Amino acid sequence: MQEYLDFAASHPMLSAVWLGLVAAVIYMTLMSKLTKVQIVASQQAVLLINKQDAVVVDVRSAEEFRKGHIAGAINVPAAQLKANNLNLIEKYQDKPLVLVCEAGMTTGGVGRVLTKAGFKQVHALRGGMADWRSQNLPVTKR
Repeated sequence: MQEYLDFAASHPMLSAVWLGLVAAVIYMTLMSKLTKVQIVASQQAVLLINKQDAVVVDVRSAEEFRKGHIAGAINVPAAQLKANNLNLIEKYQDKPLVLVCEAGMTTGGVGRVLTKAGFKQVHALRGGMADWRSQNLPVTKR
């Protein structure tokens, strides 16, 4: 134990960074356990879309959406949803939603906003469109 204290005293910056990383890991773990947003893989998303008639909400910009998206997806940029402008998707409040962004990083925050707004079944696509494309799943530009 004394060695750890000596190390911390000799290397305060490294110790602070280490403690920051530990705190971040604990925070992320707790947030993932407490959130109502479920992270789903591409195959699970396909099942939700085909079997439960899930609505795909693409939260990327309109320009990114035009370059390619999941068939039948609705484009509502993340900034619009985070500003509680939910009028385009209000009618889907009781349906399963699959949120899609480019890399799967933006959908968690958007999902929390939607669950607070009363949406019941919110799912985020793990890996986003990048993972969807890497698995050679269909993408449309219409």
